[in-house]
Amino acid sequence: MLEKTTRINFLFDFYQALLTPKQRNYMEMYYLEDYSLGEISESHNVSRQAIYDNIRRTEAMIEAYEEKLQLYSKFLKRKTLLEEMEQALTNQDVEHIKQLVDVLKELD
Repeated sequence: MLEKTTRINFLFDFYQALLTPKQRNYMEMYYLEDYSLGEISESHNVSRQAIYDNIRRTEAMIEAYEEKLQLYSKFLKRKTLLEEMEQALTNQDVEHIKQLVDVLKELD
């Protein structure tokens, strides 16, 4: 569950500008502020089921955005490459650094 929450939080960070204000608000309350579905439904005067459905649809939307745009995936690859580059710098492995830079360039 924690992995899913972390993934959704990252996806939300990348794709929140593509969501409606209501979708952003529900996702922020549920994932970032840790409100329960009941608490969100009370504060917006709608049913718990409506909140649940909206959050699930929004999750599916941001997963679809990720499938097409791969912003989060590329972010993870860059992060891994940078960590490898730091390690190669520590080991003074210039050839490995050059290879990693080439891979980094290909990501864009």
